[in-house]
Amino acid sequence: MPQSDDERLVDLATRLQKEDPHFARSFSDGRPTPPREYRRTRAWWALGIGLTLLIAGMVLPDGLLIATGLVVSGISVHLLDPVDPHRQRHPRSRSPRSPRSPRSPRSPR
Repeated sequence: MPQSDDERLVDLATRLQKEDPHFARSFSDGRPTPPREYRRTRAWWALGIGLTLLIAGMVLPDGLLIATGLVVSGISVHLLDPVDPHRQRHPRSRSPRSPRSPRSPRSPR
């Protein structure tokens, strides 16, 4: 028996509530917020901390601070990347090659 539209909408609403409750609650308040994928406040904070560590490592010649700043900055830039890893493009497929003819066995001479 096919599922009715109302049941599907209720199912969709419960899944949305489980995945991102802040986003789902914002609709009932009348002030929608961006979904979790588009909220990048933590990534900006991490980038600021990473750059601060990097500059501190350059001012105080300390390799550990420089390395930590580079790592934290790299992680935060990766978090700011808008590409969703679940929706990556597949590499272009090459044009089909013509089938190779089988090699003829060499005749002994």
